[in-house]
Amino acid sequence: MQKIKKGDQVIVRVGRDKGRKGQVLKVLLKTNQLLVEGVNIVKKHHKSTGPNDSSRIIDLTKPILISKVALVCPNCHKPTRVGIRIDKQGNKFRYCKKCSQVIKDKEAK
Repeated sequence: MQKIKKGDQVIVRVGRDKGRKGQVLKVLLKTNQLLVEGVNIVKKHHKSTGPNDSSRIIDLTKPILISKVALVCPNCHKPTRVGIRIDKQGNKFRYCKKCSQVIKDKEAK
Protein backbone atom coordinates (compact mmCIF):
# COMPACT_ATOMS: atom_id res chain seq x y z
CA MET A 1 0.00 0.00 0.00
CA GLN A 2 1.25 3.47 -0.89
CA LYS A 3 1.74 5.97 1.88
CA ILE A 4 1.28 8.99 -0.42
CA LYS A 5 -1.37 8.84 -3.13
CA LYS A 6 -2.69 10.97 -5.96
CA GLY A 7 -4.82 13.82 -4.62
CA ASP A 8 -3.02 14.06 -1.25
CA GLN A 9 -1.82 17.43 0.06
CA VAL A 10 1.95 17.42 0.70
CA ILE A 11 4.59 19.88 1.89
CA VAL A 12 8.18 19.97 0.63
CA ARG A 13 10.70 19.44 3.43
CA VAL A 14 14.05 20.13 1.67
CA GLY A 15 15.44 21.89 -1.39
CA ARG A 16 14.70 25.14 -3.14
CA ASP A 17 10.93 24.65 -2.79
CA LYS A 18 11.11 24.02 0.97
CA GLY A 19 7.85 24.93 2.73
CA ARG A 20 5.67 24.90 -0.38
CA LYS A 21 2.44 22.95 -0.31
CA GLY A 22 0.77 21.30 -3.25
CA GLN A 23 -1.49 18.51 -4.37
CA VAL A 24 -0.03 15.29 -5.76
CA LEU A 25 -0.83 15.06 -9.47
CA LYS A 26 0.87 11.73 -10.20
CA VAL A 27 2.86 9.06 -8.37
CA LEU A 28 5.77 7.43 -10.22
CA LEU A 29 6.30 4.14 -8.36
CA LYS A 30 9.28 2.83 -10.33
CA THR A 31 11.41 5.88 -9.54
CA ASN A 32 9.90 6.76 -6.11
CA GLN A 33 8.93 10.23 -7.32
CA LEU A 34 5.87 12.48 -7.31
CA LEU A 35 4.53 15.22 -9.51
CA VAL A 36 3.33 17.96 -7.17
CA GLU A 37 1.29 20.94 -8.35
CA GLY A 38 3.32 24.18 -8.18
CA VAL A 39 6.53 22.51 -6.98
CA ASN A 40 9.83 21.95 -8.86
CA ILE A 41 8.85 24.13 -11.81
CA VAL A 42 11.54 24.46 -14.50
CA LYS A 43 11.64 26.53 -17.66
CA LYS A 44 12.24 24.81 -20.99
CA HIS A 45 13.13 26.75 -24.12
CA HIS A 46 11.20 25.52 -27.16
CA LYS A 47 12.80 26.21 -30.52
CA SER A 48 10.64 27.14 -33.49
CA THR A 49 10.23 24.30 -35.98
CA GLY A 50 8.62 26.06 -38.90
CA PRO A 51 7.12 29.29 -40.21
CA ASN A 52 3.88 28.84 -38.26
CA ASP A 53 5.57 27.82 -34.98
CA SER A 54 7.27 30.41 -32.80
CA SER A 55 9.92 29.89 -30.16
CA ARG A 56 8.74 30.13 -26.57
CA ILE A 57 9.58 29.32 -22.96
CA ILE A 58 7.49 26.58 -21.33
CA ASP A 59 7.03 26.03 -17.58
CA LEU A 60 7.25 22.30 -16.78
CA THR A 61 6.55 20.48 -13.53
CA LYS A 62 9.34 17.99 -12.87
CA PRO A 63 9.12 15.03 -10.46
CA ILE A 64 10.40 15.26 -6.88
CA LEU A 65 11.52 12.39 -4.66
CA ILE A 66 8.95 11.01 -2.23
CA SER A 67 11.50 11.23 0.59
CA LYS A 68 11.63 15.03 0.20
CA VAL A 69 7.94 15.57 0.97
CA ALA A 70 5.65 14.96 3.94
CA LEU A 71 1.92 14.37 3.88
CA VAL A 72 -0.22 17.13 5.37
CA CYS A 73 -2.80 15.42 7.57
CA PRO A 74 -6.36 16.42 6.57
CA ASN A 75 -7.46 16.15 10.22
CA CYS A 76 -4.76 18.02 12.19
CA HIS A 77 -3.33 20.02 9.21
CA LYS A 78 0.29 19.26 10.20
CA PRO A 79 3.06 17.59 8.19
CA THR A 80 3.24 14.00 9.36
CA ARG A 81 4.53 10.55 8.67
CA VAL A 82 2.03 7.97 7.53
CA GLY A 83 1.43 4.61 9.17
CA ILE A 84 -0.50 1.61 7.92
CA ARG A 85 -2.85 -0.44 10.09
CA ILE A 86 -4.83 -3.59 9.35
CA ASP A 87 -8.27 -4.05 10.90
CA LYS A 88 -9.91 -7.34 11.91
CA GLN A 89 -11.40 -7.87 8.45
CA GLY A 90 -7.94 -7.59 6.85
CA ASN A 91 -8.49 -4.14 5.31
CA LYS A 92 -5.48 -1.83 5.21
CA PHE A 93 -5.81 1.87 5.90
CA ARG A 94 -3.48 4.83 6.37
CA TYR A 95 -3.31 6.86 9.57
CA CYS A 96 -1.58 10.01 10.79
CA LYS A 97 1.23 9.29 13.25
CA LYS A 98 0.68 12.63 15.04
CA CYS A 99 -3.06 12.53 15.71
CA SER A 100 -3.72 8.78 15.06
CA GLN A 101 -6.73 9.60 12.85
CA VAL A 102 -7.53 7.61 9.72
CA ILE A 103 -6.60 9.35 6.45
CA LYS A 104 -9.45 8.99 4.02
CA ASP A 105 -8.65 8.47 0.34
CA LYS A 106 -9.62 11.25 -2.07
CA GLU A 107 -10.28 8.74 -4.85
CA ALA A 108 -13.19 6.82 -3.35
CA LYS A 109 -14.38 4.13 -5.75
